[in-house]
Amino acid sequence: MKKSLLVALCLVFFFSAGCATKDYVKQQVDPLVDRISRLESRVGTLEDRVAALEKRPGVSAADVDAARREAAEARSMAQEALNTARSAGAGAGAGAAGADTGAAADTVRRAEDAARRAETAADRAEAAASKAEQASKKSQKAFELQQRK
Repeated sequence: MKKSLLVALCLVFFFSAGCATKDYVKQQVDPLVDRISRLESRVGTLEDRVAALEKRPGVSAADVDAARREAAEARSMAQEALNTARSAGAGAGAGAAGADTGAAADTVRRAEDAARRAETAADRAEAAASKAEQASKKSQKAFELQQRK
C-alpha cells in the first residue's frame, strides 16, 4: 500500500507541475511574433531606402568643394559690386555740379540691387553646398550600412 501511495503521489506531483498548453504557448509567442514582424517590415523599408540611395548619383567631396568655391566667389563679387556702387554714389553725390543727380542715384540704386541679388545668390549657393555635403554624408553612411550586411 505504501508503494502504491508513493507511486500515486509521484504521478500527482509529476502531472501537477504540468506541461505548457497550446493556448499558453500561443499567449507567450504572439507578442513576439508581432514584434518580429514589425522589425522585419522596418528592415525591409530601410533596405529599400538604401537601394534607392545607391541608385542616385553620388555627390563627391570635389563637388562639394567646387560648390563652396563658387559660393565664395559669388560672395566676393557681391561685396565688390556693393563697394563699387557705394563709391559711385559717393562720387556722384560729391561731384554732381550741373550733372543729372537723378540718373546717378538711379545707377547707384541698380548697382546696390544687383549687389543684393548677388549676395542672395551666394547665400543660396552656400546652402546648396551645405545640402550637398549632408547628402554626401548620408550616402556614405548608407553605403557603410550596406557593406556591414
